[in-house]
Amino acid sequence: MPSVKDILIEMKDMSELMVDLAYSAVLFNNKDAAEEVLTLENRLNSMNYEIKKQSLVAARSLEDAEKLTTLLEIAEAAESMGNAAKDLADLTLKGFEPHPVFRAVMEESERNIIRLKVKEESDLANESLGDLLLLNRTGMRIISIRRGESWIYGPDKNTVILADDFLIAKGTETGTEILEKLVSGEIRLDDLANVEEFIDEDD
Repeated sequence: MPSVKDILIEMKDMSELMVDLAYSAVLFNNKDAAEEVLTLENRLNSMNYEIKKQSLVAARSLEDAEKLTTLLEIAEAAESMGNAAKDLADLTLKGFEPHPVFRAVMEESERNIIRLKVKEESDLANESLGDLLLLNRTGMRIISIRRGESWIYGPDKNTVILADDFLIAKGTETGTEILEKLVSGEIRLDDLANVEEFIDEDD
């Protein structure tokens, strides 16, 4: 069973990711990102419940309870952030069109965030981020990976991508198109020198 500290760290990372995904969902009308926010919100609620349960068991005195109160408030704050992100994501799923001012502001402050599934035939499968150099090659940064029911936050150069992983990536629109084609196996890593012709084919 993970410790309260481990749960809090994951809740912090998760709530930050949810905010990024939610804003991206509204700005780019990205329903995949919105649905991911809803999935994460359910998990965030469960984690907050687990922290409360462990805290009740751990508190053996008034002093213990006072120390644990701060942790509970942090967990509540993280859950509140997640709930707010869910409210934003719901707008996308309900077909909300953002005001032009909102779009202009967000385009200045945010980059596109996407969720992509890695196919078996992709060159990314079974390779480490350090070997792939995706940021250099595509302009896209992998900010987290969903593997089944588990998450990898802030993956590093040693993190290996597997087939069926969901990549949460952040970057430019052009980089998004390139990464979409890479994860599907439509283009290979060796093709990136001529990647513009693959993008232009769909225009």
